[in-house]
Amino acid sequence: MIQLVKGFRDILPGTVELWQKIEQCAADLFEDFGFREIRIPIMESTELFARSIGEQTDIVEKEMYTFTDRGGQMLTLRPEATASVVRSYIQHKMYAQDPIRKFYTIGPMFRRERPQKGRYRQFYQINAEVFGIDAPYIDAQLIDLLVRLFQRLKVGDCQAHINSLGCPDCRPQYKDALQTFLDQKHAMLCADCQRRKDRNPLRVLDCKVEKCRQAMVGAPVLGDFLCSACRRHFDTAQRMLGDLDVDVVLNPNLVRGLDYYTRTAFEIQTGALGAQSAVAGGGRYDGLVRALGGPDVPAIGFAIGFDRLAELVGLSTDALMRRPDVFIAALGQRAMETAFAWRMQLGRQGVGVSMDYGGKSLKSQMKRAGRLGAAHVLIVGDAEIDGGAVILRDMQTRQQRNVPLTQVIETLGQLKR
Repeated sequence: MIQLVKGFRDILPGTVELWQKIEQCAADLFEDFGFREIRIPIMESTELFARSIGEQTDIVEKEMYTFTDRGGQMLTLRPEATASVVRSYIQHKMYAQDPIRKFYTIGPMFRRERPQKGRYRQFYQINAEVFGIDAPYIDAQLIDLLVRLFQRLKVGDCQAHINSLGCPDCRPQYKDALQTFLDQKHAMLCADCQRRKDRNPLRVLDCKVEKCRQAMVGAPVLGDFLCSACRRHFDTAQRMLGDLDVDVVLNPNLVRGLDYYTRTAFEIQTGALGAQSAVAGGGRYDGLVRALGGPDVPAIGFAIGFDRLAELVGLSTDALMRRPDVFIAALGQRAMETAFAWRMQLGRQGVGVSMDYGGKSLKSQMKRAGRLGAAHVLIVGDAEIDGGAVILRDMQTRQQRNVPLTQVIETLGQLKR
């Protein structure tokens, strides 16, 4: 038997309904705030991710699904969405008419990392991206959007964490101070962090290995190195979040794993998923549009781990599943053909109808109607057709009534939930 590739999974009926509810809730919230959906390809030139994410990140070095096509071009299944959205923004010159654009996208991403709880090699994200606004108010708005979305989905045990990563003017001084500190802690670091400290020292702050966490006690704090412009920006964003009654944690060790982030960075963290506590995160990437060949346009965005979020949502999956409005139990050949015509006509009108085509007994068909959760059962046999009326049974009250053949479509049309 051929089985799934490791790290991939099927999203089955019973779970799909929950995913659809999350997608709709996110789309409704984004569109209330002026975001428009964008759909981007799952495959891009490898250079796009190497230039945007950073060649020295774990994603580019170890995790991307990259291959050479028949024409010799290096292609990669997208490991994240932001770079693709930026590429589209530039390629289609969306900035020419109006540089301010708000997008959201929902879809699969691919990384070959160790599968664990809530993390897969094909995983799904909800992304929101804003271009052309450098004011800290949009930073506060995006964080507030994340918090509101989680509240609407009844996700508990979540907390917003924020930090400032500085800018190209002030971050180099911090990196120098951090690297000096890490040189003194070299022996205490895990093998990955020993490698990271010389090439991307901020990533050490994000390491989940306990001995690395202990080694970072007393490390220099990025907030002490912010330039005046970055400090004003971050202070304003925090003040606006306070005005919006968004409770946040100032987390000086919060960094993002991609090279393009600047200034405000944020995450939604939860204690419900073990060591992998972040279920959403994002921040500013003011230099990325320019770095990929576009104009100097500021930008900010976030990504939500859909797979993880679905595990946390406090909604009843059973309540989200659509049950048939009516099940037609047909007995006999003439009844089957008549019932089939009704079933198709009602389906075209949006009425949820199910029926059995196997000619089973009434008892068997009633049991199937019960398993499907049908609200009503319409019983039609050759005798009912000859008598000019069928039987409509309410599965909740167990009450039955006769319905004339000429009124079946009208009567069942009123049962739509």
